[in-house]
Amino acid sequence: MSGKDYVEKDYYKVLGVPKDATATEIKKTYRKLAREFHPDANKGDAKAEERFKDISEAYDVLSDEKRRKEYDEARSLFANGGFRTGAPNTGSYSFDFGDLFSGSQGGGSGGIGDVFGGLFNRGGTRQAQPRRGADVETEVTLSFEEAVDGATVPLRMTSQAPCRTCNGTGAKSGTTPRVCPTCVGAGTVSRGQGAFALSEPCKDCRGRGMIVDDPCTDCHGSGRASSARTMQVRIPAGVHADQRIRLKGKGAQGERGGQPGDLYVTVHVDPHPVFGRKGDNLTVTVPVTFPEAALGGTIEVPTLNGPAVKLKLPPGSANGLTMRARGKGATRKDGTRGDLLVTVEVVVPQHVTGDALNALEQYREATASDDPRAALFRAAKGA
Repeated sequence: MSGKDYVEKDYYKVLGVPKDATATEIKKTYRKLAREFHPDANKGDAKAEERFKDISEAYDVLSDEKRRKEYDEARSLFANGGFRTGAPNTGSYSFDFGDLFSGSQGGGSGGIGDVFGGLFNRGGTRQAQPRRGADVETEVTLSFEEAVDGATVPLRMTSQAPCRTCNGTGAKSGTTPRVCPTCVGAGTVSRGQGAFALSEPCKDCRGRGMIVDDPCTDCHGSGRASSARTMQVRIPAGVHADQRIRLKGKGAQGERGGQPGDLYVTVHVDPHPVFGRKGDNLTVTVPVTFPEAALGGTIEVPTLNGPAVKLKLPPGSANGLTMRARGKGATRKDGTRGDLLVTVEVVVPQHVTGDALNALEQYREATASDDPRAALFRAAKGA
């Protein structure tokens, strides 16, 4: 896609957000649309697949603060029919066209730099460069254990790749494309613009540098086709819920020998019935009896993927006391593990009879002079 095509696209309209939308609003809207139009949820629906690609392309630009700013400035520049350079005290501005979309479309091609590539090189030509493949977005849901310890999961993805029928040439089998006579294979043409020469994509070959007279019946001359593939992806240990992981070079294949794009995987994690998580630490609530809390003792605590551990409960432990089992938490990036945070919950028996009832009555009589609420009332009265 040429730089001009990028500028003419309204990414805000694609996502359905206002131009002053916050990063959080853009992210929330993108996730909703991505789930709705994901190819796995719309099998065989070409329109949904194309919509998903447009959504991903729009989010790739608007989610990056620098790229979004340059995109807005470029659209404003084209709307005004020109651009200004940074002359002192004129209120003018300048920015690097070559950087726009470079993160997602690759350096040297596919950005606004293509449109202004010959700005200060009048009459010059530039050979069409390799183009980096597009980035691909997908989602995966892991169990709590997989998120803590890491997992290898299969991911089925649909992206653009060179057409297998014509091997990316865009020409029907038995024929070959010819060099565009207008741009002589460069993919861009220059035209006069005052004191400058403005370089823009060639309209005859649409920036490809080649013209297909007899197009491939599968890709209709574009040289690109949708490709579905399943790949095994390693999700690192210790990943958090809603974390976005970048897998370099696992996205769509490039054009003309360009590097492949990246794969971005958003991870969702199912809750665990016993354990919770706080950063790199795991959490668990353990019930204890009143005698254990009052007199202290050793309690046994379960761990996520290993044998139980024993912790010493100090005498007079209050309800809600938190103890720490070191090294029994989630795996960190450096291979070490966080801790298991154990919260004590004192359990009060619902029915007390026999010797237990007599013992509690005796205990109540023995501690009748100790009022745990006395300090509360003194504080309330300001004493």
